[in-house]
Amino acid sequence: MARKSSTVTPTKDALQGRESTETPAAFQAAEAAYNQAEASGELFQILAPDGAVVRPDLLPPAETRLHLYRQMRRARQFDERGWVLYRQGRLGVFPPFGGMEASQCGTAAALTKNDWLFPTYRDTGAALTLGLPIARTLAYWRTSPHGWAMPADLKVLPFYIPIATQYPQAVGAALAEKRQGTQNVAMAFIGDGGSSEGDFHEALNFAGALNAPCIFILQNNGWAISVPTSTQTKATNLSKRADGYGIPGVRVDGNDVLATWHVTDQAVKRARNNEGPTLIETVTYRVKAHTVADDPSRYRTEDEAKKWLEKDPVTRLEQHLLKEGILTEESHAALLKEVAEEFEAALTEADAYPDPTPAEILDHVFAEPTPQLLKQRAELLEEQA
Repeated sequence: MARKSSTVTPTKDALQGRESTETPAAFQAAEAAYNQAEASGELFQILAPDGAVVRPDLLPPAETRLHLYRQMRRARQFDERGWVLYRQGRLGVFPPFGGMEASQCGTAAALTKNDWLFPTYRDTGAALTLGLPIARTLAYWRTSPHGWAMPADLKVLPFYIPIATQYPQAVGAALAEKRQGTQNVAMAFIGDGGSSEGDFHEALNFAGALNAPCIFILQNNGWAISVPTSTQTKATNLSKRADGYGIPGVRVDGNDVLATWHVTDQAVKRARNNEGPTLIETVTYRVKAHTVADDPSRYRTEDEAKKWLEKDPVTRLEQHLLKEGILTEESHAALLKEVAEEFEAALTEADAYPDPTPAEILDHVFAEPTPQLLKQRAELLEEQA
């Protein structure tokens, strides 16, 4: 059973003695597996961690590379400002995703607004990339009803808190599109811990058996809350789980946005061509806390996260773009300014949303309210009056 669905953080006493043995060993195992896969070519890359081009034949057009960089910068801006807003009491508890931008933005960028996105609670970057407005996203993490309803022109589901339930639901959406004769696909995210849940395996079997146009993104970020991947499973290559269901499995450097975009773009094209689902494991690392309320120092050392920052996805592409002349110092500064201004304008919009009324808590439960909901709403309005 995956541990990621747990909301209980182990006590410090329970973790004493583990920090100096199990956790460093778990990190070293993950680091060794990453390096070995990188050296053997098993971990697909286009850009090396220093920004050098590994596969020049697979470089996308300059405008695509610049678009991917902008999306990662937008996601990082949200993540960094989110921490500040939380400390100011202007944002609720949310799961940071800094350092995982390539894993989220590169995959979601392969979709169009006609496709479905089923994000977990950590996939804010993916939702923003597909087009979820920043103001609406801020409202969601403020637990405001103004963020509960997704835009009508966007097929993105609210961020899933339960672990793995989104996987079979994504297959259902993909099959619905297939029956309607469209070429639209569904994409669902999950973490390494979630890949040990039953819904994960049922969804892969379901999708494979019925040839669903579904893209499964498995973000292996090394942690299921405080439990390292090496503890919750003996498997070292999670993409191979696809073999058991007769579907393609790809393992990609999750900190290389060009690589994540390339393999996802290929998977989307196969799905649109009625060639079925694909499982993509993006190998990355959760350098931030599980949530802004988490204290990761209770179960790992800061040296682990610092070492992984050498593989930072944003810096990696930035170095490449500057070297290639796709970005200049001046255009880069202008891009950062635009991204910052976009966020602040969205924050102003979110701050202007009216305070919710008690009855609004029932407005987005069902498309058509049930008799029970209508009765409860009437009771709330009566009490409020």
